[in-house]
Amino acid sequence: MQTKAFFRGILIGIVLTIIGLGIGFYVPDRSLEDLTAAYTYPTSDFIEVQGMDVHFRSEGEGPTLLLLHGTGASLHTWEGWTTALQDSFRVVSLDLPAFGLTGPHPDRDYTITAYVTFLEAFAKKAELDSFHLAGNSLGGLIAWSYALEHPERIEKLILVDPSGFPKIAEDPLAFKMAKNPILGGVLRYITPKRLFEESLRSAYGNPELVSDALVDQYYQLFRRPGNRAAFVDRARTEYPGSTQRLAELQMPCLIMWGEKDTWISPDRAADFQQSIAQSEVRMYPDLGHVPMEEAPVVTAGDVRTFLEK
Repeated sequence: MQTKAFFRGILIGIVLTIIGLGIGFYVPDRSLEDLTAAYTYPTSDFIEVQGMDVHFRSEGEGPTLLLLHGTGASLHTWEGWTTALQDSFRVVSLDLPAFGLTGPHPDRDYTITAYVTFLEAFAKKAELDSFHLAGNSLGGLIAWSYALEHPERIEKLILVDPSGFPKIAEDPLAFKMAKNPILGGVLRYITPKRLFEESLRSAYGNPELVSDALVDQYYQLFRRPGNRAAFVDRARTEYPGSTQRLAELQMPCLIMWGEKDTWISPDRAADFQQSIAQSEVRMYPDLGHVPMEEAPVVTAGDVRTFLEK
């Protein structure tokens, strides 16, 4: 009996310690009102799509270039391209469902089919008839999947370190945590800022370029009400491969990849090029998973050359 009581006391102590640590590291949501004031642009707007107020931004005039960010990011990842290209193009970016100021989808459906359906609804609401389409990582997967279903809308396609083929590299720590049955639940409430710094540094070819302001931007937007739970839902969503359909794409396609990408192996660039008939590859020796964010001037210059051919 004494032994049982002893171990019961240890167990209670461990539980209380965990609860104490949880309280110490608990991070509350930030109000949508505060985040909207902090992270909208003068040209930001909101449009109702599928029960969500979708945050988007439109800059410049000319042929439309629609930009799709990756997991954990927001339309802010395209700031450099928007600045560099708005003199010749209408550059439209948006916060996809589960991210940024748009927040979670009411149906909690983050399959690629759902994202493609959402993007078509957004394009109709925003009156985008035909456009160039670019996407990074998850946004790249959505972009080429959308192009397969709506080829009549897409003039040229740009894939920046896109996902789709089976990964060779390991998932970042945040993804591993979200997929874990226990840690995923913890991540909804306990969100160390250090986790964002480490994830961003691993996404860059040159980690020294990751500023405190950039880490804070990602961190604060993650705290939008509903985004943490949506991130866990998104990370746990399986994406069955449909890369065999890439051969159906007939529009010109630019494949851009950072050779220091540790999230999705640069070797996958060759797989995309071999699958898409009218494709070309541009590799960046010193860049990582988000080359458009890490070196916007150089990468936007290549985009301009491709689009103006």
